[in-house]
Amino acid sequence: MRNLIIKDCLAQGIFSTLSDAEREAIAACMSVVRISAGKEVPSSTGFCVLLSGELAACHGSREIAILSRGEAFGAWGIWGWMQPRLTMHVVSDAEIAILDEDTFKNLIGTHPELAIRMMHAVPERVDSHLEEISQIILSIYNAPANNMRSTVNINIGGEERTVRIGTPLLSILPREIDGLPVISALFNNKNISLNRPLYTSGRVEPITTKGLEGRMIYRQSLVLLAVEAAHIVDPEVKLRVGPSVGYAYIIEVIDAHGHDLNTLAEKMDAEMHRLVEEDVVFRRDYCSLDEARARFTAQGWTDAVRLLKKYRSSSVALVSCGEVYAMEIVPLVASAGVLKSFYVRAAAENNELLLFHNSDERLKTENPARLNYGTLVKQHDTWLRGLGLTSVGAFNDLAVSGDVDDLIRVSEGFHEKRISQIADQILNHVPRVKVICIAGPSSSGKTTFLKRLSIQLQVNGLMPKCISLDDYYVDRERTVRDENGEYDFEAFEALDIPLLGEHLHDLIHGKTVKTAHYDFKSGKSIHDGGPQITLGENDVLLLEGIHGLNPRMPFEQGDGVFRIFINPMTSLPLDNVNRVSASDIRLLRRIVRDRYTRGITAESNIMRWPSVRRGEIKHIFPYQHLADAFFNTSLVYELAVLKVYAERYLLEVPEDSPAQPISFRLRRLIDKIVAIYPEYVPPTSILREFVGGSSFKY
Repeated sequence: MRNLIIKDCLAQGIFSTLSDAEREAIAACMSVVRISAGKEVPSSTGFCVLLSGELAACHGSREIAILSRGEAFGAWGIWGWMQPRLTMHVVSDAEIAILDEDTFKNLIGTHPELAIRMMHAVPERVDSHLEEISQIILSIYNAPANNMRSTVNINIGGEERTVRIGTPLLSILPREIDGLPVISALFNNKNISLNRPLYTSGRVEPITTKGLEGRMIYRQSLVLLAVEAAHIVDPEVKLRVGPSVGYAYIIEVIDAHGHDLNTLAEKMDAEMHRLVEEDVVFRRDYCSLDEARARFTAQGWTDAVRLLKKYRSSSVALVSCGEVYAMEIVPLVASAGVLKSFYVRAAAENNELLLFHNSDERLKTENPARLNYGTLVKQHDTWLRGLGLTSVGAFNDLAVSGDVDDLIRVSEGFHEKRISQIADQILNHVPRVKVICIAGPSSSGKTTFLKRLSIQLQVNGLMPKCISLDDYYVDRERTVRDENGEYDFEAFEALDIPLLGEHLHDLIHGKTVKTAHYDFKSGKSIHDGGPQITLGENDVLLLEGIHGLNPRMPFEQGDGVFRIFINPMTSLPLDNVNRVSASDIRLLRRIVRDRYTRGITAESNIMRWPSVRRGEIKHIFPYQHLADAFFNTSLVYELAVLKVYAERYLLEVPEDSPAQPISFRLRRLIDKIVAIYPEYVPPTSILREFVGGSSFKY
């Protein structure tokens, strides 16, 4: 039991980079002493680790720093170089594990490689304490008083607090707010982990799972926990996170190492729940590029290694909750105890697992096949693998080599072929298709898709006539309101359903209809203000709007309705647990389009985005499985083009704006991607809808 406690402390502190077996070997060599509060810790010629309690590092009568569980000190610890100038006072009853000089000599003889790795760990840990050490140097060498401090001032919810320097955020924030766990925080408008110690004064705002960023942190933490659990089950099992499907992530099984997937899923789920019960810590470490590459190479993570070859910074932030390391793309939770709701099981088809980030919702996402587009996603990924594009790192290599123009042509050809297939599906559908409903979330490329589908329909001898559901809004004053009292234009009830039903019925039955028009400026519905439409023998009605898949649409049996759902569904992975989010792609599309063509700032779009996402989750995604066809609007190269515009637009967001955290995260994302200039993009591309230069009229 004693060795287990020591090993756990070593994992949280200086030897977090070592394996469990190595930490166990060190723990077996250490003795434990207990020292009461108020006493001084005797000087040590060895290596000491604080197991429990709290120590204060003091220079004379001045308190310099506070050491907590897992911190190292003594002659070989982080504070060893200052031992002659510092004393360690016990603030609360402490237990200290000690590795003395003689025992260490024996360890060198029996475990020489381990001893070397121990020595490497010390400077790595010093790097992570660099700011704190700088403050201590100022204090010890009698720097001017205005440059010294042992406390910082923190503003939480308008209340000023003074805390000791090095205090972790976790210790000053509540565990829950309104029944939801606090899983991260904004510090001076930057999203950081609750494990981060405070070295400067600033404003702190807690983040819960209520918001989009909080839910992203929760899901990403679950993915790393799942990969760690698989490593515990069998270190030879190799996994990689795939795209999200409904309430689940697809987890690609690269190598099951002989395990039956159902059994592997059960064991992973059990291990994840055990790690949650133990409340394992999520650690964050900075290391050099060479060290990060070495770690990823040892893990067999070739995607991460390739990405770091084109990395701009000289150091990398890594995160871990055990022995598996991943790049920090977003701050993760402080410890696993907050990850209460999840479920792992084998997919019904393919060599995959499903990781549900809400166990209560798992029945809504039985498997990728139920959401039909799962097959399309797999086809797209298979196509990318055939081109050697398995990750962002692989794409960057291609972009640097100058061969990206071929990739663009093939990507656009993939789109054109799929649109042609959908047009053929419509032509051959029984019963005959009279109405095509096209739905998709914001910035999915609906407008360009509709125009390109119209061309393919005409090739097949069908003449499209278009109606937008937006023209069937009720008068603004009759629009329903949301829970905040604001007009809810995305609610189904915002449409004049009786009028829409009447017009659809007449059109489908061959009558001529003067369609409706909605004046957005005045907020008035003009029932006969739109174009006059008659559906002839070879005509088909295209109906575009967010409610196109809603089963409450006023269609009748035999109306011949064909429903299409479009969305960017695939993206490239950064490493085995981090993938570019499809919603981030859509947000960047929207930011570039609206700033470039409408003068709407990135700040305004980011602030509006949570409301847009709520509407999509409520009114669009629940009905996607009802679609007869799916179109994946992803373009593997698009972020490289969007970066050319988005980088500057995101920099326009003021530092003190509530939009700054998302802006900063998106800037960090596109910073990892090599830019491509837009002249390579064909004029008919869906991407032209967002960057301009399209041959279509919008």
